[in-house]
Amino acid sequence: MHAQVDHLVVLAASLDQGVTWCERVLGITPGPGGEHPLMGTHNRLFSIASAAFPRAYFEIIAIQPGVKPTRASGKHRWFDMDDPLLQSRVASGGPQLIHFVVSVPGVISAVKALAAQGLERGAVVQAARQTASGMLHWRITVRDDGQRLFYGALPTLIQWGEAGEDPSRAAHPLDAMQASGVTLEALQASHPRPEKLQAAHAVIGLVGVQVTQGMPALVATLQTPRGRVTLESNGS
Repeated sequence: MHAQVDHLVVLAASLDQGVTWCERVLGITPGPGGEHPLMGTHNRLFSIASAAFPRAYFEIIAIQPGVKPTRASGKHRWFDMDDPLLQSRVASGGPQLIHFVVSVPGVISAVKALAAQGLERGAVVQAARQTASGMLHWRITVRDDGQRLFYGALPTLIQWGEAGEDPSRAAHPLDAMQASGVTLEALQASHPRPEKLQAAHAVIGLVGVQVTQGMPALVATLQTPRGRVTLESNGS
């Protein structure tokens, strides 16, 4: 099994605030994104692909005002977006790096591999959104409680395309993105139980993400028009 970093997730109280933050901190205006009716969220995206992370992009995501998720009642949004404490931190401190997503060629197999480690990554949910070039389809792991696990350091799993589609032929958001001027140079995760997190990364074949012992945090180092910028989740 081989997993690779697919995208970083930055949560904002509103998409407008996320765009303003991106322009101030990273020095670029994010590209277009779309809406996710299933979760009642919307986003803006841009490429952060680099030699170390060749298929990586950056997602700024927010709850879409006035939109009720089509997801079944009682099931939470992805990435802990319904968590009141996380919402409060973002409302008071501004947009924050909270998570990352890795792509896998077989999401069902990856979920089973994590379950064998005692980690319930969540159900595999089919999702889609409209783009300028057509519908973008993917399958993604989302727990009913929406939790990220390990304070965001255990990645969500994604497989692009519809069920039964060859992953190598599936459309990917990067296909429509130009270089942004921002690249991902390094991604690190720290946790009080690094050995369990390392084992989880290993069982899905994820390499290139350094795991260390320490307070829970996800740290991304980016090269940007503003120079080198480090984003840290600080245990959020």
